[in-house]
Amino acid sequence: MAVDGIVVSVTTGTNGAGVSVLKVSGYLDTTTASELETALYGLLDREHFRIVVDLTGVNYISSAGWGIFIGEIKRIRNHGGDLKLAGMVGDVHEVFQLLEFHSILEAYTSTQEAVDAFKARNAG
Repeated sequence: MAVDGIVVSVTTGTNGAGVSVLKVSGYLDTTTASELETALYGLLDREHFRIVVDLTGVNYISSAGWGIFIGEIKRIRNHGGDLKLAGMVGDVHEVFQLLEFHSILEAYTSTQEAVDAFKARNAG
């Protein structure tokens, strides 16, 4: 799926942990956030509640973008899942920290680390 400024691709359950990966590239703002929202809702509607959002290709996230993650976290966790963020670049990670979202969402350096965190939770 592509909209000017953003590309979102979805991979489901191919990592041995039943984790879906949303790979996002570009920038997330009010004009592009609906693309991510549509992809996320598509996963939730199919009852995929173990989600990693790969942000390695994202250089900007507005409040609209952050709101998508925060807005659905309760629904995801109520279904026994979680949403983890991976690969945030410096400026994006800095805003993540400033907004204190680290107290709500787990962030990982790489997508593989985030997927492994789901696997570890299953093993524990």
